[in-house]
Amino acid sequence: MAEMLRVTKLRTGNLIIMDGELYRVHSVEHRTPGKGNACMQTKLRSVKNGNLVDKRFLSDEKVEKAELDNVEMEYLYHDGTGYVFMNTSTFEQIVLNEDVIGEGTGFLLPNTKVKIDFYNSEPVGIEFPLTVVLKIVETEPFVKRATASGQTKPAVLETGLRIIVPGYLSVDELIRINTETMEYVERADKYDNQ
Repeated sequence: MAEMLRVTKLRTGNLIIMDGELYRVHSVEHRTPGKGNACMQTKLRSVKNGNLVDKRFLSDEKVEKAELDNVEMEYLYHDGTGYVFMNTSTFEQIVLNEDVIGEGTGFLLPNTKVKIDFYNSEPVGIEFPLTVVLKIVETEPFVKRATASGQTKPAVLETGLRIIVPGYLSVDELIRINTETMEYVERADKYDNQ
């Protein structure tokens, strides 16, 4: 029997089934109007076609929570058509395209461990570690100014990801990136994405 979830318990990232289709909760907001019942205003992204849907639920409604299998996998390489991952328990390999991975392609180095969500044996999402370590391959040289402490500049990382970093960083330095915000966290001594 499917697990039902009160809409007041919905959180960003949850997967639900609505009208027989799988949706990922993109945003959720509790609203209490002056008159009438409280409601939950949500934005849901269809896993099937990527469309964003606005949906309002009454606070006492329930939705069907999608039953997912969460499998630890290791990223191996990009083969030109997709990203190859290996199940760390069975050594079985699968190929995912960018639709499933999304912006996370900028965090993938060989041997990076991730969790892949499966729904009815189909991969529907990927969970990255909270932070990953990547090397700066391109950035402007440091220019000492009176306001150097607050200086930032763009940088390109070894995966092609472009972010803003503090002005004192240079090419070949390892840095830690937050995978949720895509922001610089700190310098790193070594890779620890495995």
